[in-house]
Amino acid sequence: MGAGIYSLVGKVAGEAGLFAPVAFVVAAVLAVLTGFSYAELSARYPRSGGEAIYTARAFGIRSLSTVIGLLVTFSAIVSIGVLTNAFVGYLQVFLPVSRELVITAAVLVAAVIAIFGIKESAFAASLFTIVEICGLLLIIWVGREGLFSLSVDINTFVPPADGVVWSGILAGALIAFYAFIGFEDMANIAEEVREPHRNLPTGILLAIFISTLLYCVIAVVSVTSLPIEELSASDAPLALIYERTTGSSPIIITFIGLFAIANGILVQIILGSRILFGLSRQAWLPAPFGRVHPVLHTPVVSTALVAVLGLAFALWLPLVSLAELTSYTVLIVYAFVNAACVRIKIREPHPKGVRAFPITFPLFGFLVIIGFLGFRMWEVLKSMF
Repeated sequence: MGAGIYSLVGKVAGEAGLFAPVAFVVAAVLAVLTGFSYAELSARYPRSGGEAIYTARAFGIRSLSTVIGLLVTFSAIVSIGVLTNAFVGYLQVFLPVSRELVITAAVLVAAVIAIFGIKESAFAASLFTIVEICGLLLIIWVGREGLFSLSVDINTFVPPADGVVWSGILAGALIAFYAFIGFEDMANIAEEVREPHRNLPTGILLAIFISTLLYCVIAVVSVTSLPIEELSASDAPLALIYERTTGSSPIIITFIGLFAIANGILVQIILGSRILFGLSRQAWLPAPFGRVHPVLHTPVVSTALVAVLGLAFALWLPLVSLAELTSYTVLIVYAFVNAACVRIKIREPHPKGVRAFPITFPLFGFLVIIGFLGFRMWEVLKSMF
């Protein structure tokens, strides 16, 4: 619940307009269907390097599994760029800070915490998440008049069957999808989770459903609290909503936004490093990526590499471009995970000690993602020619 909702809800509105909540619903469908695949596969194979392990088990092609693992690492690296740029946006509410200096400091601090240990990192992430949820509930409360108006005329948010409108909604959904990225991170620290056969599926599905509910309500509050043009122009939209609806300084929500985004930076560094660690443990990458510190028990080399590359992307590309690049990459990975789940379920439909979901979930998830990616690529090519 970091930059995706705290900084990108305005950018989603810039594409989808008043139908930004619909864009979040479309993004949620993409996430939920794949979430069931991750829930089952993480219980079947609770090991670091999740997606690469799943594709290896399904297809037995080492090179494909390595590419999938590297794609996940790449998405984490680019996501660090999204989050650090969002961090700058919220910090500039208070101070005219140097973008480059803040980005560098944020990445370095998160990397040090990630290197220090998984228990410390998990505690920090859990604490930040509680703060983030409180921030979203605060925005819902101060923008409650928009929710009351929704109950009067819900048809306001029902989009017409118009190609132009739906093109904007799907463009917004691609950006909104970034807000849902993160539940798969749990699958990649499976070896550090107690009772993963039970806890990983429960945690993944709870994360998706709770975030879906909060995001959709926040999207409604956002488009009913501010004009679309003003909302889409802000890099700290929730702080702006708080300021306009209460008439007070957005100190509280800005600090919460900073906590939320810092949490995301930390989680993405952990994710990327654990993927490289898992690939090395499978002998698919050089041995140094799999080495752990003798005292801290964390993959220092992998963590440092992910942090450095994340810093480079953060300084290179703007916020929305980074978010879209991350979403495209993750959607490709999700398509492979769903395909792997279908293949594994056909071969072994009833695994012992693991809850199996209907095969229609991963199959439909694969088809929906491929259709979505195909439509977006067609839209991009159409705009170019």
